Amino acid sequence: MSRIDSPCIACCKLDQHKVCIGCYRHIAEIANWNKKSDEELVAIMQQVAMRKQQYAGLNHHSIATSPITQAEWHAAKIKARLS
Repeated sequence: MSRIDSPCIACCKLDQHKVCIGCYRHIAEIANWNKKSDEELVAIMQQVAMRKQQYAGLNHHSIATSPITQAEWHAAKIKARLS
């Protein structure tokens, strides 16, 4: 089974929509990355590519961000398990 590498660049900063402006994944897509099927990962990477284009013209310094909190991470992990 081939695995798709995470697009993480170790710059975890979420915008108001809970999208990381480093890797362009939503927190729900980040949670349990290693447990997702290749098909799910391909779909996420397609979303990442679209978001990257959407964010391309924006000044990342002007986007209000916050680090992923432990509570957000925990909630996303639980939600992913229940899905």
